[in-house]
Amino acid sequence: MAGIGLFRMFDPKVRRHLISDEGEVVIDEVRQHWVVFTVPMLEVLLAAALLVAMVTTPIGGQPVLLAICLVLLTHAFWNFLTHHRDRFVVTNMRVMRIRGVFSQTVATTPIARVLDITLQKPIIGRMLGYGHFIFESAAQDQGFREIKWVSRPDDRDLTIQRVIQRTGLRASASVDVVQSDEDSDDDGTGPIGMDSAQEVTTTTTAPAHHSRPAPTSAPASKSIFNSDRGNWTDD
Repeated sequence: MAGIGLFRMFDPKVRRHLISDEGEVVIDEVRQHWVVFTVPMLEVLLAAALLVAMVTTPIGGQPVLLAICLVLLTHAFWNFLTHHRDRFVVTNMRVMRIRGVFSQTVATTPIARVLDITLQKPIIGRMLGYGHFIFESAAQDQGFREIKWVSRPDDRDLTIQRVIQRTGLRASASVDVVQSDEDSDDDGTGPIGMDSAQEVTTTTTAPAHHSRPAPTSAPASKSIFNSDRGNWTDD
C-alpha cells in the first residue's frame, strides 16, 4: 500500500493537461521501460549490503559508510523519480512530453506536425522489449527529438501511425471542403452526389422574373479564399 501511495503521489497526472472541453482523450501514455530502474535498484541493494555489514561486522569507519549509504539511497530515489515522471503522451489531437520532479516541463505539438518517425531497437532492446523513437517534426526544440526506453515499441509505433493517419484523413477532408474539389462527388459543400459546379449553379442562379440587371456601380463579389468558386463568395 505504501508503494502504491508513493506512485500516486509522484505521478505526473497527465489528464490535468488535456483539453477536455474540446474532446481530447489519451490514446497512449508511454512510460519508460523497467530497464531504466536497474541502476537505482543496484544502488539500493548496495546500500542495504553496507548497512547489513555495519550491523553484523564490527568494522571501523561507520559514519563514513553510513554517509555512503545515504548518498546511494538519495541518488537512487532521485533517479527513480526522474524516470517515473518522464511520460510521452499521445492524444487524438497532439503529442505531449511531461518530465521533471520539482520543476515540471510540458512540451506539446499537434499530431499533424509529426513528419517522420524512426524506431531503433538495439539487440538488448529486442531481447528485453524496449526501443528508442526518433521524431522528425516541426518541434525539434521541444524535447520530441528522442524518446528513449519505450516499452513495447512495435505496438506504440503502430498506435502513433494510426493516430497520424486518422488525423491526416481529417485534415484532407477539411482541405477538400475549403478548396471545393470538383473531382469529388461529396466535397462537404452540398448533398452527396452533387459536385461543386452543380451546387454553385443551383445556389447562385437567379429566378427568371428578376430580370432587371444589377446596377453597374455595385461592387463585384469578392472571394474569401481567392477562388472563382461561387459557394465561397462573400456577399
